[in-house]
Amino acid sequence: MTANKVNTDCILKINLQLFADENKTEKATPKKRQEARKKGHVFQSREITSAILLLVVFTALRIFGGSMYNELKVFTETTLTGYQRDNLLFTIDGFTKLFNSITMTVIKMSAPLFLVALVASLAACYAQVGFIFTPSTLVFKLSRISPINGLKRIFSFRSLTELLKAIIKITVVFYLGYTFLKGEAPNILNLMDMDIISIASYICNAAISLALRICIVLVLFGLLDYGYQWWQYEKELRMTKQEIKEEYKQTEGNPEIKSRIKQKQRQLSMRRMMHDVPRADVVITNPTHYAVALKYDPGISDAPVVLAKGQDYIALRIKDIAKENGVEIVENKPLARTLYETVDVGESIPPELYQAVAEVLAFIYSLRNNVPWKGGSSIR
Repeated sequence: MTANKVNTDCILKINLQLFADENKTEKATPKKRQEARKKGHVFQSREITSAILLLVVFTALRIFGGSMYNELKVFTETTLTGYQRDNLLFTIDGFTKLFNSITMTVIKMSAPLFLVALVASLAACYAQVGFIFTPSTLVFKLSRISPINGLKRIFSFRSLTELLKAIIKITVVFYLGYTFLKGEAPNILNLMDMDIISIASYICNAAISLALRICIVLVLFGLLDYGYQWWQYEKELRMTKQEIKEEYKQTEGNPEIKSRIKQKQRQLSMRRMMHDVPRADVVITNPTHYAVALKYDPGISDAPVVLAKGQDYIALRIKDIAKENGVEIVENKPLARTLYETVDVGESIPPELYQAVAEVLAFIYSLRNNVPWKGGSSIR
C-alpha cells in the first residue's frame, strides 16, 4: 500500500495541450493571410533566390566572358604601349585621364553582369512574394535587440534547421568540387606544358564549369527549401477553431445578433403586411392553408399587387383582419396556392394570372355595385 501510494504521488501532471501546438489545426483564413502579408510575414526561400542568382551570373560570365577578356586585353595593351610614351602620365591631367579610362573599362566589363544579376534577383523575389511594401517592418522595436529573444532565435528549431541545411550544402559542394578536380587531374598535370594564356583560359573555363554544376545542385536544393518554407509558413499561420469563430464574428457579425436582427425584420415585415390588409380589394384563400391579399389601383400599377400573403396561422390572421375591415374573401384553391408560391409581397401578379384574377376582381366589383356578375371580365 505504501509503495503504491509513493508511486502515485510521484506521477507528474503534464499538460497535454503543450504538445498540441495550441490546438491550431485549422488552415488560415484569407483575412489572416492578408493581414500577415500587410505585416511583411510572407514565405520565400532565400536559398533558391541566391542559387538562381549565382546560376544566372555564372551563365552570363560564360556568355560574356570572351568579350570581357577582349576588352581587358585591349585596355591593357593600350595602357602599356600608349602611356609609356606619354610624358604627361605622371601629371594631374594624365593621371585623371588614366583613372577615367580604367573606370570606363571596368564599367563596360561589369555592366552586363550587374544588370543580369539585378534582373535575376528581382525576378526571383517577385516570383515568390510579388510586390509588397511594408513600412511596419522598418519601425524600430526593442524586441529585435533583446538578448533573450536573440538566444531564443539562436536555439530555436528554425535555427537548428538552418544549421543542418548549411552543413548539407557544404558537404554537397565539397563533394562536387572533389569529384570535379579528380576528373580533371590529368588536364591539371598537363598545365606545365602550356603557356600562361592557355593556363589562364583553362582555369577560367574549369572554374566556371564547376560553379555551374554547383549552382544547378543548389537550385534543386533551393526548390526543396521552397517547399519546406511553404510548409513552415502554413504551420505558423494555422488557427484554432475559436480564432476562426472570433474572426467570423468580426467580419460577418455575431450569429446570435444576426438571428435576432432577422427575427426583428420578420416581425416588422409581418406588422407592415398586416397593416396593409385592410387596403386590399380581395383576399383569395385555399380556404385554410393559404391566403393572399390583392389590391388593384390602375393609377399605381398596371396589374394587381400582392399586399400580404401567408400560410396556416398567418393565413387565418389575414382572413380575420379582412373580415374586421370588410374586405371580401374569395375561395379559389388553385389560384391562392399559385399566387402564394410565385408572387412575393409588393410585386405585381404575372401575365399568366391576369385572366383568373380579373374574374375574381370583376366578381368583387359586381358585389360592391350590386350588379349581377356575368363572368368573363378582364383588367384594363
